[in-house]
Amino acid sequence: MNIVNYSTLRAIEIADLFHQCVHSIDTSVYSNEQQEAWAITPPDYQKWASRLLIKKPYLAIIDGRVAGFIELDPDGHIDCMYTCVDFQRRGVAKALFDHILAIATNSGIKRLYVEASIIAKPLFEKFGFETLQENSIERNQQILTNFSMQKLL
Repeated sequence: MNIVNYSTLRAIEIADLFHQCVHSIDTSVYSNEQQEAWAITPPDYQKWASRLLIKKPYLAIIDGRVAGFIELDPDGHIDCMYTCVDFQRRGVAKALFDHILAIATNSGIKRLYVEASIIAKPLFEKFGFETLQENSIERNQQILTNFSMQKLL
């Protein structure tokens, strides 16, 4: 596995990975309607291309494929962290997190924070994040639950 900087050549692959991840969540956690509100079908590739140019995520590459990605804003906000369904439970998320942790530490960032989904919350807890509050977010007429979490560095 290699962690690399974002390349515009990977925009569609990242959008598809995000869509696949969201739509693979058990419907007992987030319903089909909630998944669709979170990640519309088909993905809006133009919107993703524009977003990724700003966010410039770090990519985990395995066998030439994007196995996962993570975004780190200059203020320590982790906006997205997703691992391809085909590569889950293989250390991809940990490698991505360790990568941004090193960047944050070297940049003098004092706090990492995230709004973690129900699914991602245990992973962030494993990485040492504490839950600050539960949130109910309305997106496309659906209510989604996530958790504001932080890790002090």
